[in-house]
Amino acid sequence: MSHDSSSSLIEGRTGLWEIVIGLEVHAQVTSLSKLFSGASTAFAGEPNAQVSLVDAAFPGMLPVLNQFCVEQAVKTGLGINAEINLVSQFDRKNYFYADLPSGYQISQLYHPIVGQGYLDIDLEDGSQKRINITRLHLEQDAGKSFHDQHPKKSYIDLNRCGVALMEIVSEPDLRNADETVRYLKKLRMILRYLKTCDGNMDEGSMRADINVSMRKPGSALGTRAEIKNVNSFRFIQQAIEYEAHRQIEILEDGGTVVQETRLYDPTKGETRSMRGKEDAHDYRYFPDPDLLPLVLDKNWVETLRKGLPELPDAKKSRFIETYHLTPYEADVIISEEALADFYETGINSLKNKQTGPKLLATWMMGDFFAALNRENKAIEDSPVSAAHLAELVNLINDDTISGKIAKDVFITLWETQKSPASIVEEKGLLQITDTSAIEAVIKRVLQENETMVQEYKSGKDKLFGFFVGQVMKHMQGKAKPEMVNDLLKQALLD
Repeated sequence: MSHDSSSSLIEGRTGLWEIVIGLEVHAQVTSLSKLFSGASTAFAGEPNAQVSLVDAAFPGMLPVLNQFCVEQAVKTGLGINAEINLVSQFDRKNYFYADLPSGYQISQLYHPIVGQGYLDIDLEDGSQKRINITRLHLEQDAGKSFHDQHPKKSYIDLNRCGVALMEIVSEPDLRNADETVRYLKKLRMILRYLKTCDGNMDEGSMRADINVSMRKPGSALGTRAEIKNVNSFRFIQQAIEYEAHRQIEILEDGGTVVQETRLYDPTKGETRSMRGKEDAHDYRYFPDPDLLPLVLDKNWVETLRKGLPELPDAKKSRFIETYHLTPYEADVIISEEALADFYETGINSLKNKQTGPKLLATWMMGDFFAALNRENKAIEDSPVSAAHLAELVNLINDDTISGKIAKDVFITLWETQKSPASIVEEKGLLQITDTSAIEAVIKRVLQENETMVQEYKSGKDKLFGFFVGQVMKHMQGKAKPEMVNDLLKQALLD
């Protein structure tokens, strides 16, 4: 069975199959307290230390809606080009689970806070694809059960219980693992720009349920299996590819795919059945009697819209247009808001606004990122400031130093945090652009290597590099390379 993760068709024994994917992303709302209580949402607290009487579902406790969480959901809705529903309603989703003390989850089934929206993703070939979003609703998280702390008992930590989640549901518009990961990365980037969810997948604050089904190209949708709670891009890619092949094998052997909930096991690289998927009516949804319908003021929503930061798509277009970056360079630099801010802070210190921005981007994506990666540092912890990196670019741009010497200056800059200009001065690295000084050294090199000069003149062009090397050696690499090349060519013609 042949398959490329960026192609939507998979070759099976009976011909081509098309994969259809829809996602439900659970994004934890960035807020200090929970959706219906004042308990803390801090990650990795002592077990059961962040549980209010409301979270523990003590009798007679009433939920009080956290306005900030509502604001975060509305901002997210605006960021994904969606309709904001001015009237929404909370429902109870009833099911029994040990880490859900109330026996129900407060969610929004019938009237979600955010309606239809979309995201545009960039594909590998440079084209764009629109992924439609069905809805975004607010709900509370459940607690967490631990089955590995005791041979016979399960332990329960209710710290997460009641934490606000945004469930963002896409239409089944995704057609392969590559598109799915691109959609999730784009969504995560928007959430982080909006500061409505930190997107830390390793802490579980963003996780995806993946609905996968197979069909013959152009035919009706097949039966889907849902893979629950996958929390890394790599695992999402692997889970989709495994599940697609599993379903094709069942269908080609004449079987039927069961609609069920599955888990992905990263150690075995396979999905396995968790439970049959009940229909929604088994949850006996009904409006929560303790919460009034949520009514939003239209002007308040507009105020939030006006206060949104510049989002990734707009920033990317502006960087390409204003700073003449390639789409790839712009993508890399806007991938984190902190990177984009660092870049623009650097641009403020550039002397040459024509060629400087491009060179600054090249330096950021080259030596600077390499140094951050080597020391596993985030941009916020960089020992090199944006102003210093821009100063280094200025020194290259005005011919004070060569690009080659700049690499050595950067190493010292990283270690000492001294200004590039002072490093150049201390080490005597000023680039030599004095024509007569360069000509004198060229004359000397050609006199010392007369036989090779004759060989060069009789057609051994490759010796040119040797002469350049000798001149640079005599001048300790400080001569401007372009001038050495030009003056040497001239001298060899005489």
